[in-house]
Amino acid sequence: MEVSKRIEFIIENLEKVNTLADIGTDHGYVPLIALDRDICNKAIACDINKDPLDKARLNAVLEGRGDELEFRLGGGFAPLNLGEANEVVIAGMGGNLIRDILEADTEKVKEVDYLILVPAQNPEVLREYLYKNNYEIIKEDLCYDEGIYYELFKVRSSEGHATELDSIYYEISPVLLRTKHPLMKDYIQFKLDEYNRILGFITEATVSANKRRQDIKEKIEIITSMLNYL
Repeated sequence: MEVSKRIEFIIENLEKVNTLADIGTDHGYVPLIALDRDICNKAIACDINKDPLDKARLNAVLEGRGDELEFRLGGGFAPLNLGEANEVVIAGMGGNLIRDILEADTEKVKEVDYLILVPAQNPEVLREYLYKNNYEIIKEDLCYDEGIYYELFKVRSSEGHATELDSIYYEISPVLLRTKHPLMKDYIQFKLDEYNRILGFITEATVSANKRRQDIKEKIEIITSMLNYL
């Protein structure tokens, strides 16, 4: 089974558990590979839409999988019973939606040993939520696949871990900075290019535009200084 670098990135960050659940499973690659590599004994593939779940079923048949892989239709944690899954993967959707999924089922989330979260957009929204809402940050990771940077959060719900950071560190991971992740320098340069591009679009001289321009200039200055650390 050929999979993307992003899928392999997720697999590499999984813990060996009894039951793995994949929310928003799409083609079911994550649970299938996890079973093939004995990372879990049982897997539950969940999706809010029927079509991707049907594709995942077909892939399971082609891979010779049986009852050890279940398929459930539904959004978020709704298809899962309390305490049923030891590890839950949520990937391929925006940081806002992942945050909303976690917030909608906090009791089920608390019973999960490991959450592997890989937002496709707006990782800063998810990071802020995790840091401020009692999530233990076990690991953060970064990969680059087909022109896109993907941030991964390996976390679990844990009282007493609420932390508030300076706003810039929701955009630039303090964990990845501290550990000098090998992709971090390129990622920060990518962020700088992005902010400089946005700055070029702000041509008005209104009060709000001037404030927006100044805010971005300050971010550029701070992010530039991070390059010296790396």
